[in-house]
Amino acid sequence: MAFLAESLKRIKPSATIAVTDKARALKAAGRNVIGLGAGEPDMDTPDNIKQAAIKAIQSGKASKYTNVDGIIELKEAVARKFKRENGLDYKTSQISVGTGGKQVLYNALVATLNPGDEVIIPAPYWVSYPEMVLLAGGEPVPVTASFASGFKIKPEQLDRAITPKTKWLIFNSPSNPTGAAYTKSELKGITDVLVKHPHVHVMTDDMYEHLVYDEFQFFTPAQIEPKLYDRTLTVNGVSKAYCMTGWRIGFAGGPEQLIKAMAMIQSQSTSNPSAVSQWASVEALNGPKDFIPKHNKIFKERRDLCVSMLNQSNGLQCPKPEGAFYVYPSCAGTMGKTAPSGKKLATDEDFVTELLESEGVAVVQGTPFGLGPAFRISYATKTEDLEEACRRIQRFCGNLK
Repeated sequence: MAFLAESLKRIKPSATIAVTDKARALKAAGRNVIGLGAGEPDMDTPDNIKQAAIKAIQSGKASKYTNVDGIIELKEAVARKFKRENGLDYKTSQISVGTGGKQVLYNALVATLNPGDEVIIPAPYWVSYPEMVLLAGGEPVPVTASFASGFKIKPEQLDRAITPKTKWLIFNSPSNPTGAAYTKSELKGITDVLVKHPHVHVMTDDMYEHLVYDEFQFFTPAQIEPKLYDRTLTVNGVSKAYCMTGWRIGFAGGPEQLIKAMAMIQSQSTSNPSAVSQWASVEALNGPKDFIPKHNKIFKERRDLCVSMLNQSNGLQCPKPEGAFYVYPSCAGTMGKTAPSGKKLATDEDFVTELLESEGVAVVQGTPFGLGPAFRISYATKTEDLEEACRRIQRFCGNLK
């Protein structure tokens, strides 16, 4: 359609949203569908956070516009969080608050990318990273980490990918979609490469920081290498650890000049994030966090259940991730086989489509995440549903000819 922008031809719709919508439609039609596509905790927002939101509404604090990129109380809470948990010192003038981490990342890309600028994105990656880079006029440069490497890129891979046109590295650990998380020494290898290339900036996505298992210790790049502080945007939010996906609050700490530019973009696009969500987030960051280890115990049990059952499925191989709430099994061993419908599986999209049609299990194919044939499962769902879904996957794989 000639009316639409040419830039739309550069991007694709979100595969994760597409599978969630398809599962919802099948459920509405009466099918028994277990959806493992959505990346959000099945636990509810803690009560103290809800009460802070109610109090903000009742006191009138949530009724008006706020500062474009966040109320001062939330910026102060974010600055304290970065100091307390990451050893990073940011002034409130170095803090940006947006409508979810996605807006914060997008604002930063729009504020900095010129046509032809390159952004290195380790793959598998969250489906939105390359599309946001393309929308902002840049060129995504995927660097693929293999199953064998635990889905983590090596320093020499990063070094080879950097060119004079490289502006950013987007770094996500623990990862969506794989759950892979970089140890302190692995991260030091990455930051050592970045120190050698002063024109490259680092955009971290630390959204799954608190969702780590087996005594894993989380670190973020500017914490490991202080020389990167002035060229790092450290992005985080309340969505995952605080069970607040629907509240839509993300935040970042970074260079003041960049934060100002991001605020200018936000002022002309959405203006401030929801006031009630901001006040709830103040309580989330300042209040008790005893629910996080309780939730993590449940997530770890679910991870172990998934990994065990998927590795018992014909043709699947599932590594055990360090964090987040995803597993990313390879379905390479099923390619070329024939599904019960008579369809021959040639791609991971064929695999997930036939799995949904045949067994009513909705997962997301791996190719849109930058590495296939594979698929992503979100285990942030009821344990009994997860167990039943894994049984159905085993049956589906067992029925392939």
